[in-house]
Amino acid sequence: AVSTRAASALLVSGCADRPVRTREKCDLHRLEEGPPVRAELTREQGLQYYRTMQTVRRMELKADQLYKQKIIRGFCHLYDGQEACAAGIEAAINPSDHLITAYRAHGYTYTRGVSVKEILAELTGRRGGVAKGKGGSMHMYAPHFYGGNGIVGAQVPLGAGIALACQYQGNNQVCVTLYGDGAANQGQLFESYNMAALWKLPCIFICENNKYGMGTSVERAAASTDYYKRGDFIPGLRVDGMDVLCVREAAQFAADHCRAGKGPIIMELQTYRYHGHSMSDPGVSYRTREEIQEVRSKSDPISMLKERMLSHNMASVEEFKEIDIEIRKQVEEATQFATSDPEPPLEELCNHIFSNNPLLEVRGTNPWSKLKSVS
Repeated sequence: AVSTRAASALLVSGCADRPVRTREKCDLHRLEEGPPVRAELTREQGLQYYRTMQTVRRMELKADQLYKQKIIRGFCHLYDGQEACAAGIEAAINPSDHLITAYRAHGYTYTRGVSVKEILAELTGRRGGVAKGKGGSMHMYAPHFYGGNGIVGAQVPLGAGIALACQYQGNNQVCVTLYGDGAANQGQLFESYNMAALWKLPCIFICENNKYGMGTSVERAAASTDYYKRGDFIPGLRVDGMDVLCVREAAQFAADHCRAGKGPIIMELQTYRYHGHSMSDPGVSYRTREEIQEVRSKSDPISMLKERMLSHNMASVEEFKEIDIEIRKQVEEATQFATSDPEPPLEELCNHIFSNNPLLEVRGTNPWSKLKSVS
């Protein structure tokens, strides 16, 4: 139903453009009530979410192209298909809140404030990259964003530690701690759940369930695929991770829960990745092309938002085309920079080991080779 502001705002029932069906897309665990079943979307918000998701999509497709040209090397895990997760979470939390994720990190690096230019330059290993060309795909950072972590599940205890720091400092901030369905069976997750629950830490544990951990479907890897119930004694909710409004409302609910001093909460976002696990995985040996195409045609997060706004006269086809052209230009300019900026020289290899330290000598590849580290 359209609100009284007509084309400037949209009221969406049940996190989707349908009549209210209680909890249709929001399953609850140890919660008496969940996020509201109606969400308001203004024209400004809609266009902002569209721009964010489309930018991440174009950036990831460009990374795919650069990787195939062997300009980007090494590990590279792309985020296309899952854009609603990053956009929805960022819309629900404050810039001063904290976020840590695994190695599929490009989307969150962008939503946390890093430019496309710095992300692509980092992927190509250039000096102008966000980590000065020394981190690569899995190790990008920004204020209140702690990566980008290459070890499966290792970011989860770190996220609990960041939440402990928030509680200790009494700053009313929360930490969003993300992991995938593949990491959900790690023992360190359950240790983190236990400590977070004992100490009532303001930690939102979010499982981005994209149905496959590397090449293994969730049904083959997990005895229970109800990841939102995995905390047992921790409340949880499961929502449609392909709908940016569903994600936003659920993340807002989770953040309010943590800020109210109720302790941690677990969210499961049901989403889908279009690419393989990484660039070395074609992604079609354990699932069919038809399956991928069906998700693209029925549940694509960008298309769904666009169609919702068009059907309620909140924006025109021409406006979306203009945004698309602008984003393509931005990504192309970023690519020019990422392919022309110089690589960091060898003498800078060991810089920034410590944030504030006197000049330090670092051993090279043999005892006689010395490098210097400048903070």
